[in-house]
Amino acid sequence: MANESKAQKIIYTILNPLIQIFIKLGVTPNMVTTFGLILNIVAAVIFIVGAEIAERDELEYVGWGGFTILIAGLFDMMDGRLARLGNMSSTFGALYDSVLDRYSELVMFLGICYYLISHDYFLSSLFGFIALVGSMMVSYTRARAEGLGIECSVGMMQRPARVVTIGAGAMFCGIAYSFFGNVSIHLEDSPITLFETISIFTLPLTVVAIFSNITAIQRLNHCKVELNNKND
Repeated sequence: MANESKAQKIIYTILNPLIQIFIKLGVTPNMVTTFGLILNIVAAVIFIVGAEIAERDELEYVGWGGFTILIAGLFDMMDGRLARLGNMSSTFGALYDSVLDRYSELVMFLGICYYLISHDYFLSSLFGFIALVGSMMVSYTRARAEGLGIECSVGMMQRPARVVTIGAGAMFCGIAYSFFGNVSIHLEDSPITLFETISIFTLPLTVVAIFSNITAIQRLNHCKVELNNKND
């Protein structure tokens, strides 16, 4: 990525030794990209299995699904870095990475929405779908803008942020469940639920739903400004 955040630079510093090993072993960026997709499929399967065999108040599968999403995200960060450090960059490789990233997100959200719907978290599943729409539009807006010759990487909810927010939320949800069980807090003498352990996962998912769509709108507005400046 052209503009690396401080967090990304720290992560790359940690990953660089592993990337050097990959270069020596002859691992290509496309292999890493493909493995990242496979891991996201595994994450989706974990959520689906959890939907089918776990009870509503059993959240171990959410935690393992989140952990797998985070590991897949590391591979997603490594493919581009591997291409640059190993002098293996190619136009097709960039296209392959973009296409498989979209498949990865679609499969990930499939597993998440399936889990939430199966366990009757209807509102959260709706936010999961909205997050999916926002994620696709963030990526599409950038791709369409770059096709018009406009650099468009504005907005806070880019793919690394989405992956970390959702993956970490799910993983910590599972960790909290393993230590404290399924905690549920209600309004006194009311069926309204203020908090339950699954909220550790669904609240970050809601954040992604909101801010991914805001990011898409920001990018659209950025492109409008850039195109107006070109026409002046």
